[in-house]
Amino acid sequence: MTRIALVGIGKIALDQHVPAISASPDWELAATVSRQGRVDGVEGFTRIEDMLEARPDIGVVSLCLPPVPRFDVAQAALRAGRHVMLEKPPGATLAEVHALRDLARAQGVTLFATWHSREAHAVAAARRWLGDRRIESGRITWREDVRKWHPGQEWIFAAGGMGVFDPGINALSILTHILPEPVHLTGAELDFPANRDAPIAARLEMTQGITADFDFRQEGPQTWDMEFRTDRGHLALRMGGNLLEIDGQPAGGADTIMGEYPALYAQMARLLGENASDVDLSPMVLVADAFTLGRRVTVEPFAF
Repeated sequence: MTRIALVGIGKIALDQHVPAISASPDWELAATVSRQGRVDGVEGFTRIEDMLEARPDIGVVSLCLPPVPRFDVAQAALRAGRHVMLEKPPGATLAEVHALRDLARAQGVTLFATWHSREAHAVAAARRWLGDRRIESGRITWREDVRKWHPGQEWIFAAGGMGVFDPGINALSILTHILPEPVHLTGAELDFPANRDAPIAARLEMTQGITADFDFRQEGPQTWDMEFRTDRGHLALRMGGNLLEIDGQPAGGADTIMGEYPALYAQMARLLGENASDVDLSPMVLVADAFTLGRRVTVEPFAF
């Protein structure tokens, strides 16, 4: 088993990363780094520098921090010769992730920019079905309740926190993975609460006739859907990529969102075995372009 340290012990780490690591035959959770969070029975540090110095036996670091503080921690780990996993999005800016990729290459270590939604049950099947078809149009509807998934997490609406693009980039990670040809942004409209520095909703227009509707204000049932019309039929992905429909009929997947993070850690183990990295930034490019091209709309203030 490979020893791994988990940095940033918040909701996503406790809900997803810790169970995935604990259930894997590949990994041993040997340390954590967090100002407040802890995992019972695991040695805890409050600073990455202290962990790196005290535990040279830990070769892999998985980062669950918010995007803005992540770069300095990732850089410290890579400079110490440790392999690094990055929770999505891999950074606050494209430039800093390019810098991390170059540093990992220079150090001869693995860097894995993870996109957990690509591991949803029906994504691989959707990619195969679309592979030899021409996209005529597409529609993404990704609406969820920020108070449910990020209760009281003020950072998500701060500059660099991404706002609605925190979940929206999950949809874009699936989109960029399953399309037979690349897509790029042609226009966007972003709704910013009057008291916030990140958008709460966004509407995107892309090539191949694809549109996206992201909203962080959805109450009740959550919506994570995408639909595509092609030259040979209609495909839909429901429940965040977990259920597949072809021409309106069920065609596979599973009615659960479990299993994405175990697949990420299995992929990290494979990358280590191959001495390889995986740093696909195509979903992040679309988000950056949305901020560049997007028309800003001021909407009512938001409070948790």
